[in-house]
Amino acid sequence: MEIRKPNDSEYKKILSLSPQALFEGTLGEAKPSDEKVKQLIEPLLQKGSYYLIATEGDNLIGWILIGTSKDQFTGKIYGFIYELFVLEEFRGNGISKQLMETGIEHLKQDGYSEVRLSVYAGNQAIKLYEKLGFKNRTITMSMNI
Repeated sequence: MEIRKPNDSEYKKILSLSPQALFEGTLGEAKPSDEKVKQLIEPLLQKGSYYLIATEGDNLIGWILIGTSKDQFTGKIYGFIYELFVLEEFRGNGISKQLMETGIEHLKQDGYSEVRLSVYAGNQAIKLYEKLGFKNRTITMSMNI
C-alpha cells in the first residue's frame, strides 16, 4: 500500500465517492449531492487543505483530507482532519490508522502542534481516534423540539 497525494483522475474519483463518504460519516444524516460536495470541499482546497490517498496498485482504497482551521474563541490556528474514508471492501485492514498517522505526520511537518477533528457520536471511527490519542474537547448537543 502507498499513501500519497492524488493525481487529477484520482481526485475526480474521490469527488465521485465523497457523497457516500459524507453519508456514512454523518451516520446517514447527510445525503449530499455531487454539487454540495464540491461546495464543501473546493473552498478547503483553495485555502491549502489537501488529500492523501491510500492505493494498492491502481486501486484507490481510501483517503484523508487535511488542512488548517482556526479556533473561533482563541484565534489559535491548528491542523484539522476534515475527512477520513476507506472503501468498504478494504475496511478492517488498518488502512484508516495508517492514513491517520500519515496525515498527522504531514500536519506536524506543516508546522502544527495540535490536530483536531469532528466526528458524529456513534461513529465507529471514534475508537480509532481515541487509540491515537484524541480526546473530547467540545461536545455538541441537540434535542428535537
